[in-house]
Amino acid sequence: MVRTEIQLFMKNEPGELAKLATLFANEKINIDALTIQDASSYVQELFKGRGKSLKRIASVASYNSMRRDSAAFALVRLLVDSTDKAIDLLSREDYLFDITPVIAVELENRPGTLAEITAKFGKEGININYVYGSVAGPESRCLFVFCPEDIEQAAKLFQE
Repeated sequence: MVRTEIQLFMKNEPGELAKLATLFANEKINIDALTIQDASSYVQELFKGRGKSLKRIASVASYNSMRRDSAAFALVRLLVDSTDKAIDLLSREDYLFDITPVIAVELENRPGTLAEITAKFGKEGININYVYGSVAGPESRCLFVFCPEDIEQAAKLFQE
């Protein structure tokens, strides 16, 4: 199913995730999925993209400086049960964020399930920009979040 992912930057410091989670908890917003990475890897990907496209958005020195400075921040991607409410909250609290459509799928927790799903993407020529997921235990279902290059085409895969 197509869902809206919230992507935000927050300080890469002790207690910042607790602050964000507490804000959501106080507003009764449940976090369904979450992944966090140090923002310097995000900046590195931007730099690689610039190199591949040969379009110079900034100088090499600027990118190296951004990469060093960005280690102080984390890139958080999350799905919540009340996206509009979360967006309002993040706006009020002055978080820097963006939203993007993603595919969220509950999968059986067995060997080969992820291979089957990703093969569907590949068969249709849909590139997956990133994916994250988890499972609570061996008897539980998995929640996986896919960010494909073509969301409309990917959504059709799961309408069957």
